[in-house]
Amino acid sequence: MHTTLSLILALTLASAPGFKNPIINSDYSDPDAICVNGEYWMTASSFGCAPGLQILHSTDLLNWEIVGAALPEGVSTYARDLADGPGAKASPGLVPHGDGVFAPSIRYRESTKEFFIFWGDPDRGIYQVHTQTPQGKWSEPVLVKEGKGYIDTCPLFDEDGRVYLVHGWAGSRAGFNSVLSLVELNSDATECISAESMIFDGRATRNPTVEGPKFYKKDGYYYIFAPAGGVQDGWQLVLRSKSPYGPYEWRRVLEAGGNATHGPHQGAWVQDAKGDDWFMHFEDRYAWGRVVHLQPLKWDKEGWCIIGVDNDSDGIGEPVLEGKAPAAFPARPLGGVGAEETSTSFEGTSIPLNWQWASAPEYSWYMTSPAEKALRLNCRKQADGFRNLWDCPQMLLEKLVGPSMELNASLEFQPSYKGDRAGMIVMGAQYCTIELYYDGTDVYLQRRICLFAERGGKETIAESVKLDSKIVNLKIRVHEEGKNWPPVVMAEFLYEDAEGQFKTLGEPFKAAAGKWIGAKAGFFATAEIHRNEGGCVYIR
Repeated sequence: MHTTLSLILALTLASAPGFKNPIINSDYSDPDAICVNGEYWMTASSFGCAPGLQILHSTDLLNWEIVGAALPEGVSTYARDLADGPGAKASPGLVPHGDGVFAPSIRYRESTKEFFIFWGDPDRGIYQVHTQTPQGKWSEPVLVKEGKGYIDTCPLFDEDGRVYLVHGWAGSRAGFNSVLSLVELNSDATECISAESMIFDGRATRNPTVEGPKFYKKDGYYYIFAPAGGVQDGWQLVLRSKSPYGPYEWRRVLEAGGNATHGPHQGAWVQDAKGDDWFMHFEDRYAWGRVVHLQPLKWDKEGWCIIGVDNDSDGIGEPVLEGKAPAAFPARPLGGVGAEETSTSFEGTSIPLNWQWASAPEYSWYMTSPAEKALRLNCRKQADGFRNLWDCPQMLLEKLVGPSMELNASLEFQPSYKGDRAGMIVMGAQYCTIELYYDGTDVYLQRRICLFAERGGKETIAESVKLDSKIVNLKIRVHEEGKNWPPVVMAEFLYEDAEGQFKTLGEPFKAAAGKWIGAKAGFFATAEIHRNEGGCVYIR
């Protein structure tokens, strides 16, 4: 009898669905999510990348697919001069690193059956887009409030038809931060109709760098979920009031504690199919980016919540590393691309949704080629002021996926003029390439390294091998080394030799995060000369 019961218990435990954090081990900074009619929709910060505001879909909170983008052309959709600030004309081709779309919120308005995404652009103001089909086309961006310093915006559509919006401030533009403000919008959420009201002072309450607010209403209370204390070492607050303007009570509801999860940062409160509450948030893992975690959330009888598990009984939750899976809604796959997808698959008429350009793409950068089952990148001369590939907009990149990933590609190089180069890259504040370079006579396989890229550092050629063929199979392997904090993320660059064996080209390279994002991997093509019949590379 004892053996039978043990066997039943073992089988039950083995079949019990569960999850492990991070649920998305990839860079989806500042995630926000909602549940509408049994489906979850999520978006995240995209800064200057294109497509921007990627739209993710799930029915179980664990398995996510990218199904579209609300800003197909990135920030160029509304601000082509973003790199140099409002009212200025940007230098052609420069990359708006760390600018553009900050901490968006996605919401659904039942009365109009519309989805909205609001975000703050710290150089321009508060924007929104809307649609009735989130996996489809979104509206053109609407400038709700013009000005500098607005970030981390979130609306609340109240029962009486009024619309409120809470937001944070970028100190680099506004001259101050650690404050949450509230404005009221008109009924169709297209413009502000009130002055700014401060509703929470983070410094006065010993909650510095309060930001990333998410606005909710429950049982007659207005709730604001907001992180404080900074991305790497901060904590989560919950504020509540009977009025949207306050005064707000507040409590700390989640902190790292003794857990291996560092600085649990902003996210979204959602419910599963059984009505249980969950909180999605990000953890900054440096070169890996801001990966997504899922935590249980419990409300008490007094109307306060704790996120995670209160292991030390101090009234503040700590993150869990694993747990029982949320109750799922019926599956409804939309044919998107997995949130952790890393393959190329450049075989169709469009670029897969897991890829983003470093800046708004121009039609002359690339061509899809279904007949060739390849993507063609054209070697284009860089804009004036180009220092290194940090300033190269025509890079097609994807997020890294931890704890290890591999990117494979076959490159067919067709150079035209001296200085044409094309290859693969692990991109961040420092970067490394494995590339094909044409010196006007011969093609070389090279590895180039650039340290302090953001500051204009110079590239160095670490290795160079003359090739007999202009077609080469390349590979990048990325893995985490040891149990260090911050994580040490190493990239290896390999090529296939004449015997069909992959060999490393040089020593492993330590990857580095970009501006507010993790490192990325992908492809580029550049030229030193601008003439007709320029070079190109086919990627398969």
